[in-house]
Amino acid sequence: MRGHPGPRVGPATYSPGVSHSETDHPDTVVGAAEGHAPGAAPSPSGAGGVAGGGAVTDPAVRAELTRLRESIDNIDAAVVHMLAERFKCTQQVGRLKAEHRLPPADPEREARQIARLRTLAESARLDPAFAEKLLNFVIAEVIRHHETIAEGGDSGD
Repeated sequence: MRGHPGPRVGPATYSPGVSHSETDHPDTVVGAAEGHAPGAAPSPSGAGGVAGGGAVTDPAVRAELTRLRESIDNIDAAVVHMLAERFKCTQQVGRLKAEHRLPPADPEREARQIARLRTLAESARLDPAFAEKLLNFVIAEVIRHHETIAEGGDSGD
């Protein structure tokens, strides 16, 4: 839905358009966030609540980082569970295709899905090219599963 802030996934709500790094360590902050070039050493003055070694010294900054990272962790968990559910459905599709001797890939369906996902990404203020790359990766894995099923193997659930 346009204008909807996103799903409530934990202690904080997902905010579209806010960039997060999944590699952030709880006691460090990303360089560009403090106003210096990425890869540059933080200022020894502790600007932004950061000591010379990158440890967060300001309790308010630490609390905000923790809150945001807890949301990121919850979103990551939701993404994994949603992908698992998606693959359960695609496994059923693969079995149905194999049963009826249909090809594992459906290029027309895939093209429609990519176009649909790009539109969704744009409305969510997510890079459509990134969304397309992600869906292409998922589709390739689904096709691989379907091929395994068609060859008489079960790609497992």
